[in-house]
Amino acid sequence: MYRERLVATDTRSNSARRLQRLLIDYHDFRQHKAAHPLLDQTFEVADWQAQRLKATHHDLYQHPGYHQGLEFLLTDLYAPAGMTRRDDNVDRIFPKMVKWLPDNLLDTFAGLVELNLLTQQLDLELAEILERQNVPAAALTPARYGAAYRETRQPDQRERQIRLVAEVGQQLDRYVRNRTLGWLLSISRGPAEMADLTDLHSFLHRGYSAFRKMEDVHLLIDRLVSREQQVMRNLMAGHPEPFRLPDDL
Repeated sequence: MYRERLVATDTRSNSARRLQRLLIDYHDFRQHKAAHPLLDQTFEVADWQAQRLKATHHDLYQHPGYHQGLEFLLTDLYAPAGMTRRDDNVDRIFPKMVKWLPDNLLDTFAGLVELNLLTQQLDLELAEILERQNVPAAALTPARYGAAYRETRQPDQRERQIRLVAEVGQQLDRYVRNRTLGWLLSISRGPAEMADLTDLHSFLHRGYSAFRKMEDVHLLIDRLVSREQQVMRNLMAGHPEPFRLPDDL
């Protein structure tokens, strides 16, 4: 919808150009995915994986100091459905973002976009592999998931996905420790409504609130990364119980 605006925006820094390139790629992928015959299957794959993540990290998910942060990760950052207006609005205000935001914040936005894009690309790839294997996405099991996972054409992208979770999480933690950001989000609610940016403002405010309440983001990120790296090794090795992890992880 706003692709021409993205392309036409003058970008004067590497951070702005990175965000521009990723937003264009994400815009094109969203159009491709919306017309894909396996669209519904990608949502089923995403839901299965979200439930798996909650199970793998059950102790963290139930911890009052981490629950809201993980819920934001699974429902807002990893949100293949229901976020079309939010994503369109990011495209719409991109010219103002590169004009007013500092490069370090543009880099954080770029990381969020790349994480969302990569995750959805990998979900679509899994849906296509399951289709070739005649496995309904609604009938996924750990064994069927593992078999599809090992057929991936992009194993390095799985590593990249985990690294992005760590990078983005650490960057967001640095920003929410600045009380000025909370004040700006509070006073910008009205202007956001007037500019028809309520959904985007709500997304930013939920992220701010979630990370502000976390006790030790670095500990959370370290555990998420180490666990997901072990899960990936288990899946690639054909482990019979790939999501069972040692107690010390």
